[in-house]
Amino acid sequence: MISNLFKKATTRLLALCILALVAGAGGSAAARAGQEASATLTVGSTQFGAILFDGRGRALYAFTRDPRGGRSRCYGACAKAWPVYFAKGALLPGKGVSKSLIGTVRRRDGRQQVRYNGRPLYYYVGDKSPGQILCQNVDEFGGTWLVVRPNGQLVR
Repeated sequence: MISNLFKKATTRLLALCILALVAGAGGSAAARAGQEASATLTVGSTQFGAILFDGRGRALYAFTRDPRGGRSRCYGACAKAWPVYFAKGALLPGKGVSKSLIGTVRRRDGRQQVRYNGRPLYYYVGDKSPGQILCQNVDEFGGTWLVVRPNGQLVR
């Protein structure tokens, strides 16, 4: 009787160890996938051609009122409708993104905004899901909002 209980306990312990190893391997794969998804900028194919997205697949826009190589002119109500893409950690280019075109610009509050080819980048508040592009070529807040190609050119 004790021998059977010992065998069952040993079998269960062995099964738990195997499950832990399998879960750990899956976690490593998930971590690798997370690292790939953590790229600062990625390129995706859309109805506008290849454009820039953040690492989670959200479309990024540039504002023509912002001077190329300069600071953002989008604050207040503008920044509520067009949230800033803030830099978090190292700036990592995804496939198709030119590392030499990625940079940051300091905003008035001291936070770093990601920019590409000298242009500060933003989201559109209405784009709720990855790949969604609802405000391409829209005039608002004194300028035009345009998605950005991997070469840094704006899509008109």
